[in-house]
Amino acid sequence: MATFLYRLGRLAYRRRHFVALMWVALLTLAGVGAVNAPAAGSTSFSIPGTEAQKAFDLLEQRFPGASADGATGRMVFKAPEGEKMTDAANKATVAKTVKELSDGSEVVSVTDPFTTHAVSKDGTVAYLSVKYDAPAVGLKDATKDALEAAGDDARAAGLTVDVGGDALQAQPDAGGIGEAVGLAIAAVVLVITLGSMIAAGLPLLTAIIGVGIGVSTISVLAKALDLGDTTSTLAAMIGLAVGIDYALFIVSRYRAELAEGRDREEAVGRATGTAGSAVVFAGLTVVIALAGLSVVNVPMLTKMGLAAAGTVVIAVLIALTMIPALLGYAGRKVRPAGEKGRKPAGKAAGSGKSGKPVKPNLGTRWASFVIRRPAAVLLLGVLGLGAVALPVSQLQLGLPDDGSQPTSTTQRRAYDLLSEGFGPGFNGPLMIVVDAKHSDDPKAAADTVSDGIKGLKDVVTVTPATFNKAGDTATITVVPGSKPSSTQTEDLVHAIRDDIASKADADVLVTGTTALNIDFSQKLSDALIPYLALVVGLAFLLLIVVFRSVLVPLKAALGFLLSVLAALGAVVAVFQWGWLGGLLGVEETGPIMSMMPIFMVGVVFGLAMDYEVFLVTRMREAYVHGESPSQAIVTGFKHSARVVVAAAVIMMAVFGGFISSGESMIKMIGFGLAVAVFFDAFVVRMAIVPAVLALLGHRAWWLPKWLDRALPNVDVEGEGLRTQAEKDTDPDEDRELVRV
Repeated sequence: MATFLYRLGRLAYRRRHFVALMWVALLTLAGVGAVNAPAAGSTSFSIPGTEAQKAFDLLEQRFPGASADGATGRMVFKAPEGEKMTDAANKATVAKTVKELSDGSEVVSVTDPFTTHAVSKDGTVAYLSVKYDAPAVGLKDATKDALEAAGDDARAAGLTVDVGGDALQAQPDAGGIGEAVGLAIAAVVLVITLGSMIAAGLPLLTAIIGVGIGVSTISVLAKALDLGDTTSTLAAMIGLAVGIDYALFIVSRYRAELAEGRDREEAVGRATGTAGSAVVFAGLTVVIALAGLSVVNVPMLTKMGLAAAGTVVIAVLIALTMIPALLGYAGRKVRPAGEKGRKPAGKAAGSGKSGKPVKPNLGTRWASFVIRRPAAVLLLGVLGLGAVALPVSQLQLGLPDDGSQPTSTTQRRAYDLLSEGFGPGFNGPLMIVVDAKHSDDPKAAADTVSDGIKGLKDVVTVTPATFNKAGDTATITVVPGSKPSSTQTEDLVHAIRDDIASKADADVLVTGTTALNIDFSQKLSDALIPYLALVVGLAFLLLIVVFRSVLVPLKAALGFLLSVLAALGAVVAVFQWGWLGGLLGVEETGPIMSMMPIFMVGVVFGLAMDYEVFLVTRMREAYVHGESPSQAIVTGFKHSARVVVAAAVIMMAVFGGFISSGESMIKMIGFGLAVAVFFDAFVVRMAIVPAVLALLGHRAWWLPKWLDRALPNVDVEGEGLRTQAEKDTDPDEDRELVRV
């Protein structure tokens, strides 16, 4: 591996014009394709195998043209102080709004609140419902604008009007400001770490090019592959973070090789062969983790994972080819200010300029401290992360609804008005589908289901059954007494499925947005353990090949579990309990987004293994070259700790920038990933890893002989390069042997 990448790096260095033009051409091609690509159409959201999805599919068959999965909008009216919605003037205003909405495009039906009894008991609040023929994520912008504008006349007449429902479902905001803030912080960290504007600019430039190619490609394929905006957001988030980090590691190693006195081409080759090997395997762990999301069998999640994995592959390829090419242009200008014009000369190990001893850097001093007190550091690190992880025991999963939106949004105000006038359950009604096709008396079967539901706890309203034309399928709307994301509503859904369905002379299915969210959460929870086993298992095997050790990969996996549990604990404390919520702009607490645990496992595992590979590979390299286990730890920290810390700060900045997003899902993801990187890099990799390796000593690098023979030798440490260098040090010796 190291030898191949060494040759690739030198080739890219020599052919730098071609390599640079190739990547610029790819970026241009992808950008032009994205600009001219057809607009993404209706993005479907389906959860195969769940009861709610089966009910939607059944409704499509039995109620053709009803758009069972179509978007819905709710316009909520509140009368001025001292008036009621039933007053003649207010009724006329609402009637005008109903007519205006009925004439809109993509509209299937609009209900009149005065004929559907959608007026509160005190007469102050009323609402109308709009049904569309396209799902929420597929509605045209003009349709959404028309829905919001329809209430303007009513507002002018003095009514309070707000709009809710999934028709105005906000597309996740990629947070352009957040990305800009993250990039700005990354630039500052790179300049401080590398001491050179040019060296700092290379990782930023290549990361932006990689993300540009990846996101543009996603835009080109969006319509054909049914990709949503969230896919591009995740790809940009991950691609930017790993793209900067991978380039940083190679640039840093190149500077170290220059400091050893090697010429530029040789330094580029060795940097690509050694640090590049770590980049390849670190990238593979991220790809495995992201692509593994497909085992959940949720199409949306699968597409997000594969798209982000593709962007990571692009980041790896750019780091291995474009960075060596750009280093060819930069030459020695990547060295810190004051050293750029000075060609380094050979010097004794452990000495600096003029042969003076080199002062140990912070990484060396920290590693020496950990080696002296490994047990105390290990205990403190594990207990600290364990304490932060405690809130996970109270984790509640769900999907965000309008009740979790900021109070400044019309969706949130409409949600609150409905709760005020009709109760919180009106924001998440359940739809019961009674399939009585094989029943002797379909009407009696539907009545039995209705009567049974009325006897359950937390039920406010049960509407009469509505049959299809064939008379074999009925729908019943149930309004719970609690809000959609509450545990009481979830218990009600399970009660209908377990108790009512078992006693009915028909198949009873519960669907609707609330039921779909519950099923989605359950599906993700069920898939977490298999997914964890698959991803950790594959990465464990990969790390055995990289480190040629059993205990080091095991320690890496256990450390990851600690960091991800601690990160989830922090997410629960902030977004579910409200701790520091005001500081982070969390206006409403509630259940944690259903996909958060499995998503964090996937992304954080890949990123955590990045630090493991970059840090421990350098230790392994020193150990293989004859250093003692303790000295190898110090050497690894001496060369890698500063860069790993910088990489972690950059990742935290990139992810943390998304906390400024107004979309609660993106805010939660950004915070969770930023905190996870902090815990994993600074506690697990910087403290727990060296402590464990110090306690294990030589045993850390133990590998059964039979397994050693069976594993391929990928030469991540660059041993092949050292052997080649030793052969090349005295070429006359070989010629002497030939003459003899």
